[in-house]
Amino acid sequence: MQFPESWLREFCNPPLTTAQLSETLTMAGLEVEELNPVAPPFHGIVVGEIKDAVQHPNADRLRVCQVDVGQPALLTIVCGAPNARVGIKVPCAMVGAELPPGEDGKPFLIKVGKLRGVESHGMLCSARELKLSEDHGGLLELSVDAVLGENIRQHLNLDDTLFTLKLTPNLAHCLSVFGVARELSALTGTPLTTPVFQSIAATASDVLPVKVSAPDLCGRFSGRVVRGVNPKAATPAWMVDRLARCGQRSVTALVDISNYVMFELGRPSHIFDLDKIHGGLDVRWGQPGEQLKLLNGNTVTVDGQVGVIADDQQVESLAGIMGGDATAVSDDTQNVYVEAAFWWPRAIAGRSRRFNFSTDAGHRFERGVDPELTVEHIERITQLIVDICGTPQTVCGPMDDQQVAMPKPVVVNLRVARAIKVLGMPLTQAQCANALKGLGLPVVEGDGVLSVTAPSYRFDIQIEEDLIEEVARVVGYDNLPATPPQAPITAKIRPEARRGEFAVRRAVAARGYQETINFSFVEERWEHELAGNPNPIKLLNPIASQMSVMRSSLLGSLLQVLKFNQDRKAQRVRVFEIGRVFLRDAGVLNSDTTVQGFDQPMRLAGLAAGAIDAPEWGVKERAVDFYDVKGDLEALLAPARATFVPTEHPAMHPGRCAKVVVDGVDVGFVGELHPKWRQSYDLNQAPILFEIDLDAVLHRDVPRFKAVPKFQAVERDIAVLVDERVTHDALMAAIWAAPVDGVLRDALLFDIYRPKSSVTGMGQSAEKSMAVRLTLNAKEDAALTESQIDATVAAVVATLAEKIGARQRT
Repeated sequence: MQFPESWLREFCNPPLTTAQLSETLTMAGLEVEELNPVAPPFHGIVVGEIKDAVQHPNADRLRVCQVDVGQPALLTIVCGAPNARVGIKVPCAMVGAELPPGEDGKPFLIKVGKLRGVESHGMLCSARELKLSEDHGGLLELSVDAVLGENIRQHLNLDDTLFTLKLTPNLAHCLSVFGVARELSALTGTPLTTPVFQSIAATASDVLPVKVSAPDLCGRFSGRVVRGVNPKAATPAWMVDRLARCGQRSVTALVDISNYVMFELGRPSHIFDLDKIHGGLDVRWGQPGEQLKLLNGNTVTVDGQVGVIADDQQVESLAGIMGGDATAVSDDTQNVYVEAAFWWPRAIAGRSRRFNFSTDAGHRFERGVDPELTVEHIERITQLIVDICGTPQTVCGPMDDQQVAMPKPVVVNLRVARAIKVLGMPLTQAQCANALKGLGLPVVEGDGVLSVTAPSYRFDIQIEEDLIEEVARVVGYDNLPATPPQAPITAKIRPEARRGEFAVRRAVAARGYQETINFSFVEERWEHELAGNPNPIKLLNPIASQMSVMRSSLLGSLLQVLKFNQDRKAQRVRVFEIGRVFLRDAGVLNSDTTVQGFDQPMRLAGLAAGAIDAPEWGVKERAVDFYDVKGDLEALLAPARATFVPTEHPAMHPGRCAKVVVDGVDVGFVGELHPKWRQSYDLNQAPILFEIDLDAVLHRDVPRFKAVPKFQAVERDIAVLVDERVTHDALMAAIWAAPVDGVLRDALLFDIYRPKSSVTGMGQSAEKSMAVRLTLNAKEDAALTESQIDATVAAVVATLAEKIGARQRT
């Protein structure tokens, strides 16, 4: 929320500097996110009036102006602004004035100069030249009552500061300048200037029929008819200025009045064009299929979960969020209906996000707006309408106020002993009572107990801890003592057989991957297509329609990253993510770290697309393939030995996918993206993906000491003919199953050969030759003998023949 300091000080003006004021608010929980000056530094600029303006004799687009700045003589100033004309008052930079720095960062000094032969003694300024706005359509025209020669900073109140607050949801009562002033008064003890609302006497008997059909939507509805207004009236400069400093542009006088009261008092309201309402109004829940064109131009379709204000023919407004275009005020409006209501926060919360937009009104109503002051705020709006848009024909109808379901006052007890225990500091009952009373909370004191009835504007006070927080805010968080913990602190030591997540991140990054962090909320389509999950966990209140379910796989997020980079011409993408996935599991029970019925394991997923390495002059470019990523996984899982078993996965190519098995446990998948998803997601190449359980990577066996053999190892090569369907894993499993009594140290496949005569007859499978290098060494401190070597090789060959039907090539 943004507002000018000068407006705040009209309600509460403590003897504090701007910096001290900011610190006071921040330490009370109203975080001041930014402090910005209204205008940059400049000087020597005063109010001037153009007394004469004639065409420049040597230029078509320049005018020679005679300007009165309150001095005995007029100044001759050459100006090229299209709106330079006699009678207007504008900012005039005198000779010697210094304007705000330009793009080069240097201040602009005004000197006497000649423009096309005519001497100019100053400069007439636009708002852009003064860095007040981006408007450069002409000179900044000032009000007619501006005093000639007055410093422009004083006239426009430019020595002001814009406060930007970052408010938490429980501080809804501070979503207005008056609300912040009320807090500031309690924090500093400075008197609060409370606005007084004079009742506007009814001069007409017109009342618009209103029916509140949904008390669970609207607890109070107030309104008034005002006839004979002038919609073309100009919004006063002071109101336009304050709205601009709150970040709100001026629209029309009627709209500006409604916005102004919202920023001033925190009450969103709506002004209808009375003549466009058919019959009366009905405040109700929407009906499925009903449509409404909003003020922002969007057309939305409502349902039974969205509140609306409707007339006898159609829906006219989204309750508490935004008005409809059909009853919007315009230049032809003559009669209006002013509405202010109390909408139940739970009936407004999340509704605007359904339609992918948010409004200031919805932001306030879903947090809670004071239900007690609807009539007073309409009186304020009415007075402004009469003052700004009033005509001799303006008449006001009586106030129509319907209270159908007002919130019941909440009484909360605060135990002083409990406050002392929670805050960890000594407090007296008087301190607690004074703090709460200073916030305007009615307090009844008992023996060590304070009973507080929450005011109508404090929706956040529900339990004892809420009152303790209020005491802490007023006493001052900076006054809380720093008490060291009494319990002994013991570092949690990670087992040696388990490495940390950051070690895994560094290991994956060392393989050439870049880490990404993605939302756990994903598109439902990803779950159906890429994870094969027909029943994903849906969010009750998604932040966007394309983020409606919890992910059960990390692959969709990585594909989105690939698509994002591909669209920006990135040819080589290697990314990974370590994140949590969300699965339904009835076996999970509630605990400090789990939610009943849902498993939330951590996974590691990666994606590689494009060239295997960055371009290099001495190496031919090659696209990354399945075996490259398989090698990355083997390196990450080492020293554990992973096996890869052909399988199928919804996201992966059916013939280029394998499940990863470690110690007989399936830990994940690796494979190439399925061609149909590559086409569906409009990817120009098929990436290789993997996803494995993080626990499998975190675990690593502790290295054990082994003596280095004193004698040189012996290598023997064997080549065997096997069926074409025999895999590398099957071959290695058979070799290591041989009874070799610890002599075999390593086995490496170094060649595959397919003889042309491998098809021997109809119905027989083709064969291939697989060559393996065996590394042998004795366990004892002795060299292997030829007989031991021959016996070991023979045992391996015999086991291969028994296990996979291999026969040795000769």
